[in-house]
Amino acid sequence: MDLISFPEVNAVYAKDQPEYRPLPCHRRPDGQLTCCWKLTLRERLRLLFTGKVWHTVLTFGHQLQPQLLEVNKPDMGQACR
Repeated sequence: MDLISFPEVNAVYAKDQPEYRPLPCHRRPDGQLTCCWKLTLRERLRLLFTGKVWHTVLTFGHQLQPQLLEVNKPDMGQACR
């Protein structure tokens, strides 16, 4: 899976942190971040047959923030500049 850019991207997290993958995202004024992942053909086939997606979050010992995975592009509203 790869993180991909999309027209509404207005921020990139970790772009200068080589230990992490850059996270292109759309950031709203309310703090909501939206990013987009593209699956490889092999990953799409695996998902088709298993119906499972695994999601790992690094909290670094802090409280878990709400997460949402979806297949439809969300309404991103007003961009935070």
